[in-house]
Amino acid sequence: MPADPGTRAIARRLYNSIRALPIISPHGHTDPRWFADDAPFGDPVSLLLTPDHYITRMLYSQGLSLEELGLVPQAVPPAIRGGEAPGPRTPREVWRLFAAHYHLFRGTPSRLWLDWVLSEVFESEIPLAPANADRTYDRIHERLARPAFRPRALFERFGIEVLATTESPLDDLAAHAAIRASGWHGRIVSAYRPDPVMDPETPGFADHLARLAEITGEDTGSWAGYLAAHRKRRAFFAQMGATSTDHGHPTARTADLSDREAQALFERIVRGARRGEAPGADAEAFRAQMLTEMARMSLDDGLVMQIHPGAWRNHNLPLHRRFGPNIGGDIPMATDYVGALRPLLNRFGNERALTLIVFTLDESAYSRELAPLAGHYPALRLGPAWWFHDSPEGLMRFREQTTETAGFYNTVGFNDDTRAFFSIPARHDAARRIDCAFLARLIAEHRLPEDEAAQVAHDLAYTLPKQAYKL
Repeated sequence: MPADPGTRAIARRLYNSIRALPIISPHGHTDPRWFADDAPFGDPVSLLLTPDHYITRMLYSQGLSLEELGLVPQAVPPAIRGGEAPGPRTPREVWRLFAAHYHLFRGTPSRLWLDWVLSEVFESEIPLAPANADRTYDRIHERLARPAFRPRALFERFGIEVLATTESPLDDLAAHAAIRASGWHGRIVSAYRPDPVMDPETPGFADHLARLAEITGEDTGSWAGYLAAHRKRRAFFAQMGATSTDHGHPTARTADLSDREAQALFERIVRGARRGEAPGADAEAFRAQMLTEMARMSLDDGLVMQIHPGAWRNHNLPLHRRFGPNIGGDIPMATDYVGALRPLLNRFGNERALTLIVFTLDESAYSRELAPLAGHYPALRLGPAWWFHDSPEGLMRFREQTTETAGFYNTVGFNDDTRAFFSIPARHDAARRIDCAFLARLIAEHRLPEDEAAQVAHDLAYTLPKQAYKL
């Protein structure tokens, strides 16, 4: 909340009017099997520490090995993997080590989320410290065995109305089918994430195409068959409740090739993949064309399209070889949007039936590129501050740099985009507070009446994400 007492009072009035609204979580990476099986979560470390790359990257930056944090190296040759790092292995020992380094998270958004989870969900002491590490571990471990702490019960306790997971076209969505068949009323939907069969630089790309052919009965070695396979899988995802697609490409580059050019490009990609050859520049060209093809399909089937570019994935190559992806080795990088999106937008950006939500890790693009683009093209909407920037400061920078050009209604509210299920309420609460703080300043400066600001606060928290994601 704002430090100024008068502005803080306005912000609190706005916040109190929306704080209890249901949570709309339209994009994230939680595991649908949690809700299908509704089994108890495991120990505190496997629940709160090892899956959270916000946490592991900070601890690793201060010299702790990932082995010490309980992560297990992949089965790769020792010459590539390197020597084993000694360290504690049991969950309790890892938790003690975490507690000894909890001070590293002071001032970070991770500290906000962790403190909230410890105090509000588990009613434990905060901050975590060596003196209370064992008590906290035992308390969490005991609570996790209770029915009230199983996934479905927590989904309802957290006030979540709908939660989206993310699966690849090769996923059979069995967990989603099991949720539906269970009779439970919690709404869990998927999102279509085709990167494994759209990015030629993905390890095993040729095998993924073969598997896609098996699933769909289409010839994924031909351009027409490959596109038909995507259409079939998208239709299946939509049938299972999906309302969106998601694309985590390195850049926002798009292309609008002729059918002959696209077919020739695809044939080169497939031929090289089958030979085990690196695709080179063709990989970026193919990803660019496929974003435009996905937009074309979205106009046909109504799925909302999301683009998440700008991350140099697995920047720490030795660590990636040892442990695989999603361990904290991704780094933001500069991203072009004006030129990169132009081919797609020239083809489909004026279509009101298309919703294209664009995210960025390059904050310098907010006011220079993204807000003006969203403030013009009917198809384009801005995703919220994301990943490295969903902090109080990052959320405020997003509002300050985009509102003057894009307004509020060319944005889509907040989504948490997280694997850390227990942190979802805290993340949404932080976003609601920051939005109310921003609106309170407009009210205090006589730039917006309070009744209108209250409507905006409600829309940002609830209405806009439901509308944008067709939920």
